[in-house]
Amino acid sequence: MNAAPRWRRIAKTFSDYLLLTIGALLSATAVRFFLVPNQVVTGGITGVAQLLNTFLGTPVGAVVLILNVPLLIAGWRYLGGAVFGVRTFYTVVVMSLAIDGLAPFARPITNDPLLYSLYGGLIDGLGIGLVLRARGTTGGSDILARLIERRFGVQPGRSLLSFDTLVFTAALFSYGPEKILYALLVAFTSSRAIDTVLAAGKGARQALIITSTPDPIRQAVLHRLGRGITQLEGIGGYTGATRAVLLCVVARTEIGALKNIVSTVDPAAFVIVGEVEEVIGEGFSRST
Repeated sequence: MNAAPRWRRIAKTFSDYLLLTIGALLSATAVRFFLVPNQVVTGGITGVAQLLNTFLGTPVGAVVLILNVPLLIAGWRYLGGAVFGVRTFYTVVVMSLAIDGLAPFARPITNDPLLYSLYGGLIDGLGIGLVLRARGTTGGSDILARLIERRFGVQPGRSLLSFDTLVFTAALFSYGPEKILYALLVAFTSSRAIDTVLAAGKGARQALIITSTPDPIRQAVLHRLGRGITQLEGIGGYTGATRAVLLCVVARTEIGALKNIVSTVDPAAFVIVGEVEEVIGEGFSRST
């Protein structure tokens, strides 16, 4: 009886570690092929490691790993214990080894500042987003971003942008103002990519349908879309008349079909459609 749930847990763990691996490799690729060769500092611990590499010649990946040790200990205690600690340690190790392992092959893919800034930020953001989605972090400021997200609900991409600004200020005298301007572009692009990856597949549309013929609409939504629908009672503020209010949440791709159902059954219906950031429950994502 427990075989199916056990296999689902195994499959979920495998898929999470696959995302962690891909994300770590993407971030390492962005650092090694787009940012370091063009002397564009990144944020967080990796940015600090780049600065030390510039002044002392220390390997970027090894410094990233060393500086992450105390942060990993803090994350182990406050952000999910063993699951968080193991996943983050795995990600940091893969990313650090990849950064130094790719060093002999690293050549600037492009010398155009706009291109290496945009693509470096995009690839790095996609990598971090995949790691966060798999319930891990790439260490460093990511751990602080997760703490702030849990405590205050601030999106991780915005927190990381703030942390990166501090590193850029310190790097101003090392790389010059022009490089820092490009670094800010990298940070902004990365933060947008992170939030996009985290939001992918979670959004939906919520519809409030005020109608005088609720039954046909309710039946059509239940049978044609396979979505649940809740009927509420509304009272008109001007007329005082009682009318049915139908509440329904559907996937983005289903909103067109829902509006078609409503317009066909009751052309006079009043429909309000809004964006839903995340839905947890039957037919949508499950809480993890």
